[in-house]
Amino acid sequence: MANNSETEALETRKIVEEDEESEEEEETIDDWGDWRDDDDEEEEDSESGFLCLFCDANYSSCDAIFEHCRLSHHFDFHSIKTALGLDFYSSFKLINYVRSQVAENRCWSCRLTCQSNQDLQSHLHETVNFRDIQLFCGDDKYLKPFLQEDKLLYSFSDDDEGEDDYITSLDKEEVMKDLRQFEDICIDDENTVKKFESETCSANENGKKVSSTSNGHLNIASSSGTAIINGLDSSGVGPSEEKANGKDSRVSLVNLAAKDIKKVNESYFGSYSSFGIHREMISDKVRTDAYRQAILENPSCLKGAVVMDVGCGTGILSLFAAQAGASRVIAVEASEKMAAVATQIAKDNGLWRSRPQSEGNEQSTGVMEVVQCMVEEVGKSLQIQPHSVDVLVSEWMGYCLLYESMLSSVLFARDRWLKPGGAILPDTATMFVAGFGRGGTSLPFWDNVYGLNMSCIGKELVQDAARFPIVDIVADNDVVTNAVLLQTFDLASMKPDEVDFTASAELEPKLGGLESNSIKSNSTTWCYGVVLWFETGFTSRFCKEKPIVLSTSPYIPKTHWSQTIFTFREPIAMASGNFSANKTEAIGTDTCPAGRIHLRVSIARAVEHRSIDISLETTGIGSDGRKRSWPVQIFNLS
Repeated sequence: MANNSETEALETRKIVEEDEESEEEEETIDDWGDWRDDDDEEEEDSESGFLCLFCDANYSSCDAIFEHCRLSHHFDFHSIKTALGLDFYSSFKLINYVRSQVAENRCWSCRLTCQSNQDLQSHLHETVNFRDIQLFCGDDKYLKPFLQEDKLLYSFSDDDEGEDDYITSLDKEEVMKDLRQFEDICIDDENTVKKFESETCSANENGKKVSSTSNGHLNIASSSGTAIINGLDSSGVGPSEEKANGKDSRVSLVNLAAKDIKKVNESYFGSYSSFGIHREMISDKVRTDAYRQAILENPSCLKGAVVMDVGCGTGILSLFAAQAGASRVIAVEASEKMAAVATQIAKDNGLWRSRPQSEGNEQSTGVMEVVQCMVEEVGKSLQIQPHSVDVLVSEWMGYCLLYESMLSSVLFARDRWLKPGGAILPDTATMFVAGFGRGGTSLPFWDNVYGLNMSCIGKELVQDAARFPIVDIVADNDVVTNAVLLQTFDLASMKPDEVDFTASAELEPKLGGLESNSIKSNSTTWCYGVVLWFETGFTSRFCKEKPIVLSTSPYIPKTHWSQTIFTFREPIAMASGNFSANKTEAIGTDTCPAGRIHLRVSIARAVEHRSIDISLETTGIGSDGRKRSWPVQIFNLS
C-alpha cells in the first residue's frame, strides 16, 4: 500500500492536473501508472510477509493471520493479550515463545510434546490457565526473534490504542535493532559489558551522562543470564527514540526507569483494589488472629500510642490499634479506592478522626485517619513531625517473604517516622528451607488417572517446574528432610540493602521413618526440590504481655501465602546413617545416595520492580565424603 507521503503526492498531482493541458495530464497519468505498479508490488510483498504461528499459511495482514490462528489453531492473540494485560514487549515475547514451541512440536498452552507437527495440529486446544502461559513466555530469551525477518513482530501492535505515550512513540525499527542484538551481549564477557555500559549512556537535559544502571550495577536479567538492552526488563519497558517538535531526542534512561517503577506501582496498588484479595487475607485466620492478638493483647505497647499502619488495605489493623487504645492511628494506603473504603469503614465503626482542616458537619469521635499515598510521600499529604510515631505496624510480607518488596517501604517509614526505640510490629522475620519428596510434585496425580497411566505428563510438568518457582501448599508428610533456618531479619535495626542475601544450609534425611508417598528403595528416599517458608515474630521486645509468632510452615494450618517451591532439575536420592554405597556411581543416585544436601541460596531484588531473583546451588555429599554438584538454578518470582 502507498505510504502517507505517496498519498500526499498523488493528491497534489490531482490539483495540478486540473490546471494543466491535456498533454500534461497524459504524462501525469502515466506517472500514476508507475505509482500503481509500485503499489501492486508492495501488496504482493505483503501477501507473503505474515507467516502463521502454527502452519505454513501466509496472510496479507496481522488481523487476517490472528483470525486464522483463532479459528484454525485455538490461539486468540487479542484475548490472551487483554487477559494478561500484555504490553508491547510481553506480546513480542509471546509470539516468539509460541513459534519456538511449535518448532519443537510442543503445545504452547499445556506444554505437551507431540510426535509430529500433524499431531500437534490435532492436539491444539483452547487455553486453560492464562497464568501458566505468562510464566512460560516471560523469559527474556524470547526477546530474541525466533524467526529472522519475522514481519509479524513489526506489525502486531499497529492497531493498538491506549498505550502509554512513551510506548506508542517507540520507533519500531530501533526497537527491533536492539532486540536483534539481545543475544549478543553476555554478562560473562567483561569487555562486552563495559562496551555496553558506555553505549547505553545518554545525555540528559543538563548534559550529564546517565547510565543504564540500577543501584550502581549494570542491569542484568538474572533469570536468563543475559544483559538487558538499554535497560529493557521483563516488564517490557525500555528506552527508544522519540520525536518531539520534529526533532529526534533520546528518552532519558532515568526518566524511563521512573516511568517503569510508576507503572509497576500503579499495577501493584491497583491489584489491591479487588475486594476478593482483601477477603482472602482477612479470612486467613492464622494471619489475622496473629495480628489481632499482638495488637489487642499487648496494652503496654499500644495504649495511648501514635500508630502508623503501612499499607492498611481495608484498615483492619488500624481498627485493631484503635480498639487497643491508641491515641492516634495514621492508616497509609496508596490505592485510592481502598483508602476511600478504609475511611468509610472507620466512619461506620465510629473510629474515624477528621483532620483539623476538614470541612463539613461530620462528627469526629475516633482516632483513625486515612492518608491516600505511598508511605514515602506521607509528609506531602499530612502534617506530621519526623520521628513522632510510637508504633509502626504493617502486614508487608509477600510470597517467599520478600516478593512484592514492600519491606523497603516499612523500613523507610521506620527511619522517617518512628521514634527512637519505637515499636515495630512484627519486629522479626525468619526464612526456613527443607527438602520435599515425590508427593510434593504433581507426579502422584498423573500416575493413575481413572485407572490410566498418564505419568508422561507428570514428568514433563516436573521438568518445567524446575524453571519457575511455584507457590503452593506442601503437606507436612511430603517434607523429607529436616527444616533449616536460612535467614533472619531484625526489622528494628536492619538496613534496606540487607534484603539481598546469600545463605547456606545443609539438609539431612528425616529421622524415624520415611514418608509413605516418597519413592523408597533400601531405606532411600528421593528429594525432588526444596520448599521455603517464613515466620514473623511479635517478640517480647515490644509485645511484653503476649508475644506472638505468625508461621507459614507446612506443619501448621495453611495460610494464603502457602509455601514457595523450587524443583530440582533431577531428584536426588538420600539415605541416613552409614549407607553401603556403590562408589562407582554418582552421588545422589539410587545405588549411591547422598547423606546430606548442601544448599547455597541467594535472594536479591530483581531488575523488574517489586520482583525477586533466587539462585539455588545444590551439592550432594555422600557418606564417604564424596561430593557432586548440580548446575546453578536461577528463578524469578514476579
